Amino acid sequence: MKKKKNIEICQTIEVHEDIIRKVQENTPNEEILNNLSELFKIIGDKTRMKILYTLMQVDEICVCDISAVLNMSISAISHQLRILRQSNLVKFRKTGKVVYYSLNDNHVKELIEIGYIHVNE
Repeated sequence: MKKKKNIEICQTIEVHEDIIRKVQENTPNEEILNNLSELFKIIGDKTRMKILYTLMQVDEICVCDISAVLNMSISAISHQLRILRQSNLVKFRKTGKVVYYSLNDNHVKELIEIGYIHVNE
């Protein structure tokens, strides 16, 4: 292979039909890829990641406590929680006037844990 700008490139053009077919058959459709891309955009925000990481450490927590942990306003936290809730990453439970948030399911925790492991390798 020829090296160009630190990128390895082939010196010949050869199409591997079996590989192309396998990839095409196993690649999700555009809608699923768009949804997956949106998911990573949402968790790619530093504030939302801090909220998710906070939620990983407790069964549930109220907005006021998240605000105190992150040293941010309740309205800023509420805005980010709304985005996370719309994306099915968090869920809430209301008791009287207090709203408690938690991770929607274990997949959210696993995504963050795997990302954490990856960036610390």
